[in-house]
Amino acid sequence: MRRLIPRIRPALAVAVAAAVVLVGCTDDGDSRDGFRPGAADAGDPYVPGRGNGGYDVSGYRLAVRYDPASDRLTGRVTVSAAATAPLSRFNLDLVGLDVSEVTVAGAVARHRRDGDELVITPARGLPEGAGFTVEVAYAGVPSAVHDGALGSGGWLHTEDGAIALGQPESAATWYPVNDHPSDKATYDVEVTVPDGLAALSNGVPGERTSADGWTTWRWREDVPMASYLSFLVIGDYRVDSGTHRGKPMVTAVAADLPADGPAARSLARTGEIADFLAERFGPYPAAGYGGVAIADDRIGYALETQSRPVYGPGFFRRGEPNPSVVVHELAHQWFGNSVTVARWQDIWLNEGFATYAEWLWAEQHGGPTAQLAFERRYAIMDWSKPSLDPGRSAMFGNGVYQRGALAVHALRRAVGDETFFRILRGWTAQRRDGTATTADFVGHAEQVAGRSLRPLLDAWLSGSSAPALP
Repeated sequence: MRRLIPRIRPALAVAVAAAVVLVGCTDDGDSRDGFRPGAADAGDPYVPGRGNGGYDVSGYRLAVRYDPASDRLTGRVTVSAAATAPLSRFNLDLVGLDVSEVTVAGAVARHRRDGDELVITPARGLPEGAGFTVEVAYAGVPSAVHDGALGSGGWLHTEDGAIALGQPESAATWYPVNDHPSDKATYDVEVTVPDGLAALSNGVPGERTSADGWTTWRWREDVPMASYLSFLVIGDYRVDSGTHRGKPMVTAVAADLPADGPAARSLARTGEIADFLAERFGPYPAAGYGGVAIADDRIGYALETQSRPVYGPGFFRRGEPNPSVVVHELAHQWFGNSVTVARWQDIWLNEGFATYAEWLWAEQHGGPTAQLAFERRYAIMDWSKPSLDPGRSAMFGNGVYQRGALAVHALRRAVGDETFFRILRGWTAQRRDGTATTADFVGHAEQVAGRSLRPLLDAWLSGSSAPALP
């Protein structure tokens, strides 16, 4: 996930709405003839109330319009999905916005709000395996999600626009979504804003058009993406577009930041850093390259938003470039974005490897060796803080980031460099665009190494005392 300052599943083909076979259910969506309501929760204790059951999303098509003067957002989302169980009704996550109309498979569906849940009852039940589309029209003044343990995420109004960003929760503050990383999907986004403002999002940029004082920016992310990795940044930005290794490269720096300052100079190394990581982790997995440097001090972190990380201003206050944070967020394009955790308790799979990527970069660019970084961190580690299943409040603590990196290096020491990097490249190749757990990683590592590694990794990830050095 983010870096703070100091099942593989094949994509489901979704049938067109006309092909959906709808079967009768009771008017209120209760059970009948084998149809049941979908779960209103993904069952992940780290994000209670987020995510939903009974269906699998393959794609979102978003069209939103935002007026910074009134802070009002209007939108329409088309969700393409397939039922994974016979559904009488199902939910989408949506925070604080008003819904005016919902259709399912082209037919008007009843809807109601239950806190941050949009409960949808189609005119007829959805058989298991049936592809369907959901269209939702909505509007309102979006807001952030405030969490005492993890801070705020979601929509933030700024002086010149807005920022929609955060982990583990943010997406549901600006569009209806199955808001859990286990349900990855493609995205097609168009954002209409007043002329003169940029509207930045994930993936490959599309055609930009203007009419009547408004400009529509278009973005397409064809690589399956977890919802928390989607973002929107609107405001006054210097946008630089080009290509790198045949893929679009889009970087943007807030106009309030110097054009040749440390943020701009750090983002300028994006292609170089991505190539460095590709040599170690395998082919770059995202559809595009880039980054966004924002000037809002409320964002005290950087986040690996897919294909285009977003960096808070605190990383660049020393007056010098900070390639380390770029390394960390770009490493997530492999570890976290392409291979995504199926449940948040395994977040060390994201952060341990991204932190270790910083050690690898430093070793090659005048810093301490990975071994020395390992020894220094080992000496001061609080071993009461586990990497695996750290608890919700410790999701972004040293137990996940630094102890996770210690476990990665301990694995390297145990199997040797050649096997270690084969493990990493095989993992990112085999699990590309999917989801995974710690058990999946351990099984993969053992298969490649041809030996038992579970006791070793258990000790480094979860033991309550310092493991023996390998």
